[in-house]
Amino acid sequence: MDPRIFLLALATFATGTAENIVIGILPDVALGLGVSLGLAGQLTAVFSLTFALAAPAALVLTRRMERRTILVFALAAFVLSNLAAALSPGIAVLFAARIAMAAASATACLVATMLATELAGPDRRGRAIGLIFMGISGSMVLGVPAGMLISGLFGWRIVFLALALLALLILALCQLLLPVSSRGPRDMAGYRRHVGSLRLLSGQLVSILMIGGHFVLFAYLAPYAVDAVGFDDDTLVPIFVAFGVAGVSGGYLGGWLTDVVTPRAAILVVPLAYLAVQLAIPAVSSMPMAFLGLMMVWACISWMISPVVQSFLISAGPETAEAGVSLNLSAMHVGVALGTAIGGLALDRGSAAALPWTGAILAAIAVAASLIASWRAGSKQGRPAIGV
Repeated sequence: MDPRIFLLALATFATGTAENIVIGILPDVALGLGVSLGLAGQLTAVFSLTFALAAPAALVLTRRMERRTILVFALAAFVLSNLAAALSPGIAVLFAARIAMAAASATACLVATMLATELAGPDRRGRAIGLIFMGISGSMVLGVPAGMLISGLFGWRIVFLALALLALLILALCQLLLPVSSRGPRDMAGYRRHVGSLRLLSGQLVSILMIGGHFVLFAYLAPYAVDAVGFDDDTLVPIFVAFGVAGVSGGYLGGWLTDVVTPRAAILVVPLAYLAVQLAIPAVSSMPMAFLGLMMVWACISWMISPVVQSFLISAGPETAEAGVSLNLSAMHVGVALGTAIGGLALDRGSAAALPWTGAILAAIAVAASLIASWRAGSKQGRPAIGV
């Protein structure tokens, strides 16, 4: 594997960390700016919404630029927006900084994914995407506790300063080590061809439904673990760390699987495996240790789906690869919002015990979408992506 792919994964780790970093330092931010916790919490929501909108737009707006240049500019914007956040005199400036931060993060994640597939070549494309998603998942696992530690020692503003310094270092390394990339066609035509394909749209739907099914439970995992399983509040942190480690490994395993069994097969296998594990969760919820083991498998499989779907989109629709990847980054965030909303309704109108069953419904629909996605896709599997 080209070692420069690890640099790209580090870029996605740094920019991805910004999305959820406010969650761990929320009380400090609210107190420091004199606002309510509810208002400060919207700093995460505005980031996710901006990210979902910015990923497709970035592809069109940068259509005349070479990829390494786009990545460097995105990292530079990320550095500046984090400096603005660190120096923000009030909540309005911090909201503006978060919007700019999210747009830069979406662009960096998109370009890093495409550069990784270019550096890896068709035979190792899946593993390259898997490494990129290890960076993204790692940012969720390590970023929040790291931010909490820095904030506790030095204050919440230093958290954003640290992100800016890390991104600046990565920017310098990217400028020094990454090659000049190819210039594929980037315009609205790619999006039109992509959304006009039932097979490719079904692949996108697999992402939305799988991630949605995951967040139905994951967004409310703490109350489920306490109320339905019987864990103590003091044990929640190590439980989340264990799930996080499993999730990080799933990012790479998903990419590895697509290289071994082809993306078309992987997009069938992973949703089926996820559904089976999801359905088994209620059966082991009365056995805490069995629940912990099964949930680590659950976390691993749930993070496998993103590299699997992106590999499928690139191989099944090579002429719309960049459009497909950018839309998939948006689809991931749509899935997070969908699952969180549905899980909240299930929790309010029922109980924590209803969460796995609700998530399983979305997972079952994802299996149906995967069957449509793989239908007649075999003739295009394995072809290198044009302009990737």
